[in-house]
Amino acid sequence: MAALLLLLPALCISNDRLAPGKNLSPGNTIISDGGEFALGFFSPSNSTLEKLYLGIWYNNIPSLTVVWVANRETPAISSSAPSLALTNNSDLVLSDANGRVLWTTNTTNANNGSVAVLMNTGNLILRSPNNMVLWQSFDHPTDTFLPGMKIWMSHKTHEGNRLVSWNGPDDPSPGAFSFGWETGPFMQSFIRNGSLPEWRGSVWTGYTVSSQYFANTSIVIYVAYEDNFDQMSAIFSVSDGAPPVRSVMSYSGRVEVSVWNRNSSEWAMLVASPDVQCSRYGYCGLSGYCDYTDATPTCKCLDGFEPVDNKEWSNAKFSRGCQRKEELRCSDGFLALPDMKVPDNFVRIGRKTLEECAAECSANCSCVAYAYATLNGSTANGDSTRCLVWTGELVDMEKVVGTWGDFGETLYLRLAGAGAGTERGSRKNVVKFAVPVLLACILISICIFICFPKFKGKEINGENNKRRAIRVLSISDELGHEIPARELELPFLRYNDILIATDNFSEASMIGKGGFGKVYKGVLGCREVAIKRLSIGSKQGLVEFRNEVLLIAKLQHRNLVRLIGCCMEGDEKLLVYEYLPNKSLDATLFSSERKSVLDWSMRFKIIKGVARGLLYLHQDSRLTIIHRDLKASNILLDATMNPKISDFGMARIFGDNQEQANTKWVVGTYGYMAPEYAMAGIFSVKSDVYSFGVLLLEIVSGVRISSTDYIEGFLNLIVYAWNLWHDGKAETMIDSSIVSGCIVDEAMLCVHVALLCVQENLNDRPTMSSVVRILDNGSKSLRVPNRPAYFAERINEAGQAGDSVQNSNNTVTLTVLEGR
Repeated sequence: MAALLLLLPALCISNDRLAPGKNLSPGNTIISDGGEFALGFFSPSNSTLEKLYLGIWYNNIPSLTVVWVANRETPAISSSAPSLALTNNSDLVLSDANGRVLWTTNTTNANNGSVAVLMNTGNLILRSPNNMVLWQSFDHPTDTFLPGMKIWMSHKTHEGNRLVSWNGPDDPSPGAFSFGWETGPFMQSFIRNGSLPEWRGSVWTGYTVSSQYFANTSIVIYVAYEDNFDQMSAIFSVSDGAPPVRSVMSYSGRVEVSVWNRNSSEWAMLVASPDVQCSRYGYCGLSGYCDYTDATPTCKCLDGFEPVDNKEWSNAKFSRGCQRKEELRCSDGFLALPDMKVPDNFVRIGRKTLEECAAECSANCSCVAYAYATLNGSTANGDSTRCLVWTGELVDMEKVVGTWGDFGETLYLRLAGAGAGTERGSRKNVVKFAVPVLLACILISICIFICFPKFKGKEINGENNKRRAIRVLSISDELGHEIPARELELPFLRYNDILIATDNFSEASMIGKGGFGKVYKGVLGCREVAIKRLSIGSKQGLVEFRNEVLLIAKLQHRNLVRLIGCCMEGDEKLLVYEYLPNKSLDATLFSSERKSVLDWSMRFKIIKGVARGLLYLHQDSRLTIIHRDLKASNILLDATMNPKISDFGMARIFGDNQEQANTKWVVGTYGYMAPEYAMAGIFSVKSDVYSFGVLLLEIVSGVRISSTDYIEGFLNLIVYAWNLWHDGKAETMIDSSIVSGCIVDEAMLCVHVALLCVQENLNDRPTMSSVVRILDNGSKSLRVPNRPAYFAERINEAGQAGDSVQNSNNTVTLTVLEGR
């Protein structure tokens, strides 16, 4: 950013401050007391002097280095005589001679006699007569982090400040890259390219200060961390006597820490993140990590894993990641991996000791890893424990070395063969992990004892239940025998316990109902669960029960709902799931009172989460699964609004070389069904792609596929979207409740992808791997979609082909004639 033009001659006005009645105009500067920084107007060198920005730069460095810009998005024009003024209402206002306001501080306190002071730290402060700070530039950084500045984010509101890159070396307007803290299960720092993660910092382990000494400069850089009830923050400082040091979110996508070298009169790089290719977010793929302990950092697979594609891996193509050499069993132990940057996408469990954290993961068969730390210093809500668990894929890991403080920690990885009686096991490991497992069993037993007093001392008789379930699950039908029922590691629960949990299936406990059963909320073993009570009066009810148990019990992915157990008692067939507090997507998306909760960033997160879940079903799981009923009501949202695909009762398994199949029973929901499926019973992965396209349009617009309230004059939402897109007016379909905060380019990308997904010819539709890649990385060269299928106009034809049944949930079953 040295290639900028400063407007000379530079005259000092009012030394280090600006008071009412003394404006700052081009050609004048304010110099901090001590002479370190200057405030004034500058112009990018690749433009004419007509384009001006108000900024702060180092005053004593000959290479002009701007550290803050006020009017990044609204440059001034020199011919319009811009000036900065302090009003009597204590507002700094940048305006031109035409009265156009280009930038303002927008303070709310009116204090006559306030002044704006440029501090020797580079902080521009608006101060009242009683020295109260009304506004300061350090609270509103642009691309530069200076000593004394704080980067923070609120736990409650998720508001905070971020460094946002310039758009180019000579363009101060906001660029694509940003850096800052982010809230979630636990605070982490991210570099993002738009909304996509580019790099992720280590998860905080409780250190209050991290430091690094640079021997060639004799500089020590410190970062102080604080986590309190209100916010998480980090403050940057340097050792006494150090030359100017700055941290910049560069337009190239890296956070770069540099020092001014007085001997060579240039900025020297001290450290950058990401510093190597394999430290970029997810670069090594699932279950892969960037190994910094090698002379040249490179991607490796976790112990017990191997590359998905050895040929690609040997050619340094790591995106497909690694896979387990052996499948897990619930009895498998854990392998300690020290000095790791732990993976992303974890869940934090509060107020747990190390032993309790280990027990929590050991007792949960879907838990694949855990990590623990004791937090020092102040902590949010007074909880100094930090138990992290992973139940899905492991992504974005590093094997680190001892720089920048204690950033490495031990990751405990559940591994086939780990524990007693194996090559990996040892007496030490047996003791280390047997104790937590034993504690877990004791804790669960105590919990059940407390929660279900009516059954104290009563014998648990679940074996007959299990035998009956296995017999039913083994019955041959169109599902086949892809998963032997006896291999299931799913708990078979007591019917009496479920009766107690649901208050004998009372109406007060019911939280929803679908095409083949009702859903209740209950508490089992001191844990909130959702219990689906299936109707078995039809063959389809029995098929759904088999599908749910056989499929979800074997599929483990963070974007799929988790099945905890099942139960059979006479004609009752019950499935027990994790309880997700934010219910289904449609309950919020289509509610005029609640839809504003789903801002664009949240909707885009849901879109990408559903896409990854479908990709897992179609490609990344051991089986190829076709969902066949993907829709908004089958997308559930957890406590942090992460999406989970649910309701696998209609799903089908494909063989290794199978691309499509035909069925007599067409099941699904009008509007979401692909035309070849609705009309002829032909289904494939492209059937789910079509449904995903419909879901995309609904999320962007906030309108149901079946609604005609907002698309008057059009047959359905697909036709509406196609016509708007074709006429170049697709932006008008964005949900009005999110327009103000919507990133239009992302929304339009989603509409384009949706229209590709709903094309009539299934071979024209993209695969989910292509969809995920486009959503993650964007694209400026997408194919032009063909006219979508308007098969809703031909519903009557489908009715002529066979009988049609439609329930209150708009789920349909069509009997299609053979040979269609």
